[in-house]
Amino acid sequence: MKMFSHLILLLAAVTIYGCAQQPYSATNKVYRKQAKQYAKILKQQPSPFPVNEAPAVSGWIGTTNFNMRKPNYVIIHHTAQGSCDTTFRTFTLTRTQVSAHYVVCRDGSVHHMLNDYLRAWHAGLSKWGNVTDMNSGSIGIELDNDGLSPFQPQQINSLLILLDTLRHRYNIPTANFIGHGDIAPSRKVDPSAYFPWQELAGKGFGLWYDTTGVIVPEGFNALQALRIVGYDTRDSTATIKAFKRHFIPADSTTGTNLDEEEKKILFSIMQKSE
Repeated sequence: MKMFSHLILLLAAVTIYGCAQQPYSATNKVYRKQAKQYAKILKQQPSPFPVNEAPAVSGWIGTTNFNMRKPNYVIIHHTAQGSCDTTFRTFTLTRTQVSAHYVVCRDGSVHHMLNDYLRAWHAGLSKWGNVTDMNSGSIGIELDNDGLSPFQPQQINSLLILLDTLRHRYNIPTANFIGHGDIAPSRKVDPSAYFPWQELAGKGFGLWYDTTGVIVPEGFNALQALRIVGYDTRDSTATIKAFKRHFIPADSTTGTNLDEEEKKILFSIMQKSE
């Protein structure tokens, strides 16, 4: 009887330990189920498309020339939450309706939460250039950060490795590594002014400026230049703040106008964007 009691306790401990080690086993099961459903859709043969007064099509002809659609942008966020565990919970609750492909924790660990070819819900209402559905063509990366403090060196190091992998895997252009606040200036400020955009640009992830010898032409239109870079300028005040937060973080919280030196910065970025 005593041995039986010990066996029961051991089984209970193993069960509790297993649950503690796999807290997201249930949501992982949901992920696999949804992925299988999408796989079934991809396997379906194209059906005839009826057109009035056109000859009927008896079957389908499958092209041999195709591949998977690929992401062309990387959008960087900060979580504005207290920990990675909180973010994992947010991304695994159906009611939140938000997600990202990757979460990079403060200790540098990288959690891949969604296949890169699938559409995460991270960009929301946003716009960059003529693209109004950023979710459909981008990879979302969340950094565990409250938005009020510097990012951890090990976190940025892991991010750089991840970005390098994505750049080579999908041939993402240098200019297409941007922030959530860039594509949604009226709603978002992430990643914050603490984010090291210059360091990333030095590695080829995002644009940076060089104002050496730059002369801003007479009649320079700052809002037009911001549109050329990609910004949505319908809320000009928010857009200028977003530009400063990305490229001039020391001045991102003061002023909604660009002085002559800041116009040089914008002009330099605009030229690299064209």
